[in-house]
Amino acid sequence: MAPLTMTWTLTLPPWRHLAADARLATSPLARWRARGDCLPDAMPGRECLIRDIFLFAGASLPIAALTRELDAGDAAGSLWLRADPAYVRADMVTARLMACGELGLTREECDALVQPLRPLFGDAGFPLEATTTSRWYLRCPPGAQLPTFATPDEALGADLGDHLPSGDVGRRWRSLFTEAQVLLHNHPVNRQRIARGQVPANALWFWGAGLLPEWVKSSVTAVHSDDEVVRALAQRAGVEVRMLADAPAGEGEVFVDLATTRADTITTWIERADAALATKRTATLQLMFESGERWHVTRGQRWRFWRRVRPLSAA
Repeated sequence: MAPLTMTWTLTLPPWRHLAADARLATSPLARWRARGDCLPDAMPGRECLIRDIFLFAGASLPIAALTRELDAGDAAGSLWLRADPAYVRADMVTARLMACGELGLTREECDALVQPLRPLFGDAGFPLEATTTSRWYLRCPPGAQLPTFATPDEALGADLGDHLPSGDVGRRWRSLFTEAQVLLHNHPVNRQRIARGQVPANALWFWGAGLLPEWVKSSVTAVHSDDEVVRALAQRAGVEVRMLADAPAGEGEVFVDLATTRADTITTWIERADAALATKRTATLQLMFESGERWHVTRGQRWRFWRRVRPLSAA
């Protein structure tokens, strides 16, 4: 007989987002919340969820190095910075970041767009590579002093002036940001995209700086995730990696990363987890919400009938 799954850990979006969706608010999550055990809250945020699953050295998550390793396998020994294609829109008052990364660029468009940018960044000591159509990288010199960069999620829709690097160290990067905008603004690729009703790649967004961790550890035996950072960490830790569309892993401690996926995918995995719990294919569920809430659920808790099941609420 094949080994049985013992533990599933599900990371989930913020509680209020789930409560606002009628289907999710009345899903098995409501029963788990009512009859499971509430654990002390953790710090909110995506990075806190990731650090609960993966152990690695360093105070920050080196997103650029991790995704570069996943994309090209050559991240070790260099300091990396993401310089993703972005769409910036100016209004009467300011300019705002409207999209970053996935702009629907083709490989040919990427190659054409980076051509005038390479001398700019190469002369500054930061060679630019459009490794994928949505993830572009700067290889930084050893010991380069980099400012704090805002993530795309932090800057999306906001005034750029509030999120560009500040101070003396940031001045160089503000200049590179502006010079890249000038080169991209009238690029033939962008003129063609605008004529077709597509958003232009008229800026680069710098973020995710760091070195590849020398080691990554995790107690889980399999990871289901569509997030490239989680997949890169799992790969570095020697953990089996599957997409969310793949069949559930069959044994050990399984981590299912649902915090940034669609509601229908979350619903599918909640139903799978509930079925596994009911048929004794799993012993426990660990629920970790991006807003910080934590719950522990076991099969025997379904008999706690005195705990009334109500739909999730935002309160």
